[in-house]
Amino acid sequence: RVEAFRDAASAMEQEKEILLEMIHNIQNSQDMRHISEGEKREELNLTANRLMGRTLTVEVSVETIRNAQQQESLQHATKMIDEIVNKLLDDLEDAKIRLMSLYGACTSDVPAGPIDQKFQSVVIGCAIEDQKKIKRRLETLLRNLENSEKSITLLEHQKSSVRQSCNSKQD
Repeated sequence: RVEAFRDAASAMEQEKEILLEMIHNIQNSQDMRHISEGEKREELNLTANRLMGRTLTVEVSVETIRNAQQQESLQHATKMIDEIVNKLLDDLEDAKIRLMSLYGACTSDVPAGPIDQKFQSVVIGCAIEDQKKIKRRLETLLRNLENSEKSITLLEHQKSSVRQSCNSKQD
């Protein structure tokens, strides 16, 4: 029963993360930008903000028992990911490649790209539960990057369409 309880709590942690990501994606979606300014758009934003706030009030925590070496490995792995995330805005493409190499180090599948061997040895030193959380964090970061790139591409496409339209009118 204890393991079932821990598994249920872990599932709730993951569900919270998924809900937060879904709300965030909706708030930043292209569809929201297409809704005309006014009452509907404001209402949707208020609802999304309310849902985000309510979701953030839920705290679920499953503690992982670690020895000193596992604790050190987790801190090191977290620091490595955080360093890449902090440099994300400086060079988006490089950060994506580096995150993919970290993710490749966490998966048993044959990755499409290179594997960060140093990160892999650090992650192996972590507790199993921490390894799963690290992998999920990297998956979420990569998914968010992918969604951001799509939004940027759509915005660039819209800008170029507007420019072409303006140039056509001037001719």
